[in-house]
Amino acid sequence: MTSLDHELSRERTFHDTCRAALARMIEGADEQVVTGEDVSASGADAESLGYHLRSYAKQLGEEPESPLFFGRLDLADGRSHHIGRRRIIEHPAEPPLVIDWRAPVSRAFYQASARDPQGVAVRRRFGWAPWSKGASEDLTGLEDEPLVSAAPGPAAVSRILAGEIERPRVGPMRDIAATIQPEQDTLVRAELTRSVCVQGAPGTGKTAVGLHRAAYLLYTHPQRLVRSGLLILGPNRTFLSYIAEVLPALGEGGIRQSTVDDELARHPVRALDAPAAAAVKHSAPMAAVLHRALYGRVSAPTASLAVPNGSYTWRIPLAELARIVEEVRAEAPPYAVGRERVRTRAVRLLRLQAERRAGQPDNEWLRRMGRARPVSAFVDSVWPKVLPEEIVAEVLTAAVDPGLTEDERQAIRWAKPPRSFRSVKWSAADLVLIDEVAGLVERPESYGHVVIDEAQDLSPMQCRAIARRVDFGSVTVLGDLAQGTTPWAARNWPELLAHLGKGAAAVVPLTKGFRVPAAIVELANRLLGALDVDVPPGHSLRTDGELAIREVRDLTVATVEAVRAALTREGSVGVIADEAQVPALREALAAAGVTGGGPLAAGSAPRVSVLPAALAKGLEYDHVVAVEPAAIVGAEPRGLHRLYVVLTRAVSRLDVLHCRPLPAEMLDDSNSGTPSNRSKCPPL
Repeated sequence: MTSLDHELSRERTFHDTCRAALARMIEGADEQVVTGEDVSASGADAESLGYHLRSYAKQLGEEPESPLFFGRLDLADGRSHHIGRRRIIEHPAEPPLVIDWRAPVSRAFYQASARDPQGVAVRRRFGWAPWSKGASEDLTGLEDEPLVSAAPGPAAVSRILAGEIERPRVGPMRDIAATIQPEQDTLVRAELTRSVCVQGAPGTGKTAVGLHRAAYLLYTHPQRLVRSGLLILGPNRTFLSYIAEVLPALGEGGIRQSTVDDELARHPVRALDAPAAAAVKHSAPMAAVLHRALYGRVSAPTASLAVPNGSYTWRIPLAELARIVEEVRAEAPPYAVGRERVRTRAVRLLRLQAERRAGQPDNEWLRRMGRARPVSAFVDSVWPKVLPEEIVAEVLTAAVDPGLTEDERQAIRWAKPPRSFRSVKWSAADLVLIDEVAGLVERPESYGHVVIDEAQDLSPMQCRAIARRVDFGSVTVLGDLAQGTTPWAARNWPELLAHLGKGAAAVVPLTKGFRVPAAIVELANRLLGALDVDVPPGHSLRTDGELAIREVRDLTVATVEAVRAALTREGSVGVIADEAQVPALREALAAAGVTGGGPLAAGSAPRVSVLPAALAKGLEYDHVVAVEPAAIVGAEPRGLHRLYVVLTRAVSRLDVLHCRPLPAEMLDDSNSGTPSNRSKCPPL
């Protein structure tokens, strides 16, 4: 038996030991739930203990079937630690068999180098069979990297690490705990109080960094974040479905994952704005427009206040009432709070009169004065109750605010005023406006931390909605300005961060890619100069991968052929085209007997997916067939940004099929001549 075989046998035996220990942990957690029900404690303490025990047992019971460790640290002092996704112990008083990747000691696994060993003599990585569910025989290889005795310099690329990064993408997104790079680890372990913005080129793992930071923060600050909450915001539900299994695989379940639209869904979306109207509604000036409309309801009193109390009538002069309203307005509290302050201060003046006349009144007298009809009438006249929908309907019906230009007022003005705001069919942009007013009326509860993916596509008004929900917390902002595809997409990060209320957040670029092969990154980089954003070009450490750009006579026939060829290899296939072409492509693939050609399904993905370019953001496929780039570019004002997204979805191979001439931005100096233009392409 060779030394490698001997080491593999030892590690497989150790993995069996860990598997047995985990089984005992699960059994013990279930027993603790039963025992905990009989513990004598106060109601609140018993409920808290029961929740903790049930949650822990549930997490262990839902532990995915996968290898229990992916690395090992042999320290210079003779100790060694196996690193995995979850801590595994045989006995609470003994050292753990496996240390959680988020524990402080695990940081050296990601950060140690020959230049800075951090006390590590040898770093070992384990190679597991693809799609392994954690059977010990699936441990197929190991790789040792000496650090103490190694000469400082560039580290050799780990074969196991490269294989894990390049493993085919089938199904939902997986975690990267085994492959986190030093610059990613630094971002993952940033302090909870620190807001971070990651400008990540395609393939740099920015989404994975954000999700792993969420898992790290939940591990490091469990009580604080259980109390205040952690929110993951994605661009659409398809994307959320794709990332849904990452946090559970890292031992963190029950985390809210949502879209901005879903967070603001006070009403169903039943209307679609014209592009000009949507652009105005999402713009920053609308915040001031709505603020003026809301506080325009506040008015100065017009008469003194008289409050009968038995045989006596209490009176507050007009000047005193006016002073109350002006003071509260100057304090600028939330609208609902301001309304109650006006009431409270009016009652305080009544109390002072009562004290001078008959001594300190009791609490019942104060409550009665607060509910007295003249007092309520006064409050309603100067600071009336409002519904957010009422204010928005008023703004969109009249559209006369001087803060907007005449063209902007015309764009948002309703052609026909509704009979009642309750009968309005609201658009998605209207719901953003309603949320703005709702936030002015009463501030929502704040999350402890929010992870925002594809943040470059957020409008100023959407950023303000998020800011209200993380007023006292921190954010992890993830995005790529080059991939901004909405009409209001950000051109720079400082402006967007200011709208989020986190203007002091550091912007950290990630440019070193591990997902997209170098040839594909180079092709995408050709577009950067035309995208009107200042971002550093990405570069890839992968020299493998394939890129083919082919002019074809019939796009449907060529697409079917390309998919069939892709299916002879391992991995997922994504056919991405302009939305108008998608139905014909799906029909052609179905007619050709290519299965799995439907849209992405919730929670899982078929081997072949045909999807419009608008839904490609954040997704990845081993083989991408990009159909007719010119059509993708021409379909929308920011079509070049959309094409940049499409070209960077491929993990291993990219097939670009075109009948029409390629966009000039895709061409380099060696092929700057425009391809022959066919006068007619067969219609899809």
